[in-house]
Amino acid sequence: MTAVTDEDHTDHTDHTDHTDHSAHAAGRVGRGPEDGGRGGAQAKDAPEGAPGKTASRAAAGDAGADPVAEAAGAWDDGLIARRVNEGAGGEQAAVVEIRTGAAPAAGPPVYDGPLRSRLDALRELVGLSRTRLDNRTLAEAGQVLDEAAARRKLSGQHTVVALAGATGSGKSQLFNALAGVPISETGVRRPTTAAPIACSWSDGAASLIDRLGIPGRLRRRPVQNAEAEAQLRGLVLIDLPDHDSAAVQHREQVDRILKLVDAVVWVVDPEKYADAMLHERYLRPLAGHAEVMFVVLNQVDRLPGEAAELVLDDLRRLLDEDGIALGEYGEPGATVLAMSALTGDGVGELRELLGQFVTERGAAGRRVSADVDAAAARLRPVYVTGQRTGLSEEAREEFSDRLADAVGATAAGEAAERAWLRNAGRACGTPWLRLWRWCQSGGDPVTGRFPARAQADEEATARQRVEQAVRTVSERASAGLPAPWAQAVREAAVRGSQGLPEVLDELAARAGLPPGRPPRPGWWPVAVLAQAAMTLLQVVGGLWLVGQIAGVMDPNLGVPVLLMVAGIVGGPLVEWSCRLAARGPARRYGQDAERRLREAAAGCGRARVLDPLAAELLRYREVREQYGRVVGAGAR
Repeated sequence: MTAVTDEDHTDHTDHTDHTDHSAHAAGRVGRGPEDGGRGGAQAKDAPEGAPGKTASRAAAGDAGADPVAEAAGAWDDGLIARRVNEGAGGEQAAVVEIRTGAAPAAGPPVYDGPLRSRLDALRELVGLSRTRLDNRTLAEAGQVLDEAAARRKLSGQHTVVALAGATGSGKSQLFNALAGVPISETGVRRPTTAAPIACSWSDGAASLIDRLGIPGRLRRRPVQNAEAEAQLRGLVLIDLPDHDSAAVQHREQVDRILKLVDAVVWVVDPEKYADAMLHERYLRPLAGHAEVMFVVLNQVDRLPGEAAELVLDDLRRLLDEDGIALGEYGEPGATVLAMSALTGDGVGELRELLGQFVTERGAAGRRVSADVDAAAARLRPVYVTGQRTGLSEEAREEFSDRLADAVGATAAGEAAERAWLRNAGRACGTPWLRLWRWCQSGGDPVTGRFPARAQADEEATARQRVEQAVRTVSERASAGLPAPWAQAVREAAVRGSQGLPEVLDELAARAGLPPGRPPRPGWWPVAVLAQAAMTLLQVVGGLWLVGQIAGVMDPNLGVPVLLMVAGIVGGPLVEWSCRLAARGPARRYGQDAERRLREAAAGCGRARVLDPLAAELLRYREVREQYGRVVGAGAR
């Protein structure tokens, strides 16, 4: 087997560094030339400048003192790398990963139109929600966008698949069986796999493995086999530490890498396939990732008779309870199969399924789509409640009516109507009636002017009415909204209500009734002349009678009495007629005064309260529409 060098990890140290670390390199990577090992054969057979010679230098440099690799793999003790290379053998040894410049970099994965639209909508959704939701709520969505963008920049011709499983499930044995060479250490020591190991079936995957944080010394290539390489070309297989390891750092490595890979092969065994930790911590939360998930029941060779089928059926039942769709009968979902990595039974089937899966080149997009689904599902409570939202026209009118009552629009209209009628009575009433009313009022002149504005207690009552109106409309506007948006609506209403009573008072003063007496209609002068004539008749008739009594004039009671009666009866009749004629104009004048106050109050309330509420509701409608695009359907 021809050795291959580390891709992008070729050590460029000088000859002194190579000399100082030559002994250590021989111990870590393999046998030296003096032992007839692989390195010696490559150095001997390869011509000057050939890849084999470059490989020997790079392997020695990486095994010596690569600070980058050591820093990236600070959690690794190097035991796996040493044992793998020491026990591999000359004809089976797995070598460090990929040759620098051996193949042109593959293009990035292509996200289809719907997925790109969903990502754009999610990005817009996060941007619109920044000022309404806390960073913790949006953290997962932001991470999905970051990871999708990072994956989009890397190779689209490779599919990163992780082998995950519990202690003793045999995932490392399966890893070696797929690679055709013992790469990952197996044994009874627990945990056996202390660090993730990468195996790539083709060149150009270094950037993907760098993203996983796997150092160069833990990158391998499978045994050279034309058929296997053709079948699994583009596969990058990762052997993870045990997810139930007693070492916390191992579990942290598993959780971190599971968020970055394109697909996962869960390896379970007949003893731990129903483990609560596996289902509750991993499988159930990842139920939406069924299309990029394989579930392998390993070690079926330990089950007698039909027990393997029974255990497999029970595993399917548990997966169904976890909400994981099973890819059966042509339906998209997780692939479930039984196998034995020890005997090789089922390994070929898994290799074939992985080959088909990798050939499709769609795992990265499906993984991102599933991540978007998961993020959208967790964000649903802050965007959708299933209730109708918005501010009805009825609620708007009720708010305007409450403000109008607060400024006394109705009372002002009634006062204007009364003032108009008083003015009409003053102008058209008999002088004797006005004199009597003056005596009844204690000598205060009846001017017919508008009454003074409300006093301090009335102003306090008006302020309470304004606050109650704002509180009511904010509650109606926020009804049915998710908690963050309901809070934003209420805060907008509170901000708008600050200083609202004072502004209403100023607007009411400007838009209210003009100072002085109400205007007079054109027929009032005629009524005044008629009333003056009636008074004149009474005066003339009275003087005539007095003159007759005094003997100044000839006795004739008929004419003066008739004049007095006409004046006495005509005066109240004219006043009564004027009152009837004044009711319509007085009512219209009062209604006009009330309308102006209502419009002034409604305009002020709309500008300071209703418009901010409408802006918040519009913003929520926008984010809800964006959320509908994220989930692929209209949010209801």
